[in-house]
Order: sequence, then structure tokens, then C-alpha cells
Amino acid sequence: MSTSLRICILITDIGFLLYWAVSALALVGLITLSPEWMYGGYGDPQVFAWNWSFVSIDLPFSVLGLAAVAADRRGSLAWRPLALLSLAFTFAAGIMAVSYWAILMEWNPTWFLPNLLLVIWPLFYLPGLVRGTSES
Repeated sequence: MSTSLRICILITDIGFLLYWAVSALALVGLITLSPEWMYGGYGDPQVFAWNWSFVSIDLPFSVLGLAAVAADRRGSLAWRPLALLSLAFTFAAGIMAVSYWAILMEWNPTWFLPNLLLVIWPLFYLPGLVRGTSES
């Protein structure tokens, strides 16, 4: 695994685990999040449900990505299929969110750009992982 792929996976996956941990703490009332810091429609039950629907793709791609990094550190070739799955799920989560914000014509850079990055960065590594010909 290339150093750049490892860094991208670690930043993305640790970031998502932190995001969902904070979201869970807010959900159970242990912390309060300022609506100004949150996505458009925060507080609307349907938008809340939409956001939480992503936990079912975000947590698996984070676990798979961290497992890929761990496998690579052990010298296991299992890192490649784990990374491939993680990046495919990362791309899917990003494109779903970008599509949602685009349909709403909401271009708030604090939410749109991070999701756009989830679409873009995996594209630099997915071809090599699919071919199995590079260190990606």
C-alpha cells in the first residue's frame, strides 16, 4: 500500500468514526451541537433520517479501510481487497451525498466539498486496486 493511500484512508476513516461518535453523543443528549455548524436542514426529522442512513455505509467502509491498513502493516496481501471495498463504499457514500446536495441546489462548501472529496480521492487509487498491478 502506498503511503499516500494509507494517509487518505486513515484521515477519512478516523474522521468518519469521530463524526459518528460525536453524532451518537448528540443523539443521546450527552453533547449539544450548534445548528450553525451542521448541515442544511439539521433538526428536520427527514433530513436527520437521511443523515443517519449513511451510518450503514460509513461505518463499514471505515472498518474495512482500517483493516486494510492493519493488513498491510502485517504484510498480508488481504489489504488490497479490503482497500478496494473500502474505497468503493467511500465513493458511493460521497456520490450519494453530493447528489443529494446538488438536487437541493445547496452548495454550502462546508458540507458539499468534503463529500466531493469522498468522490474524487478514491478515483486515484481504484483503477490500480482493480487491476491489482500497482501498490495504489
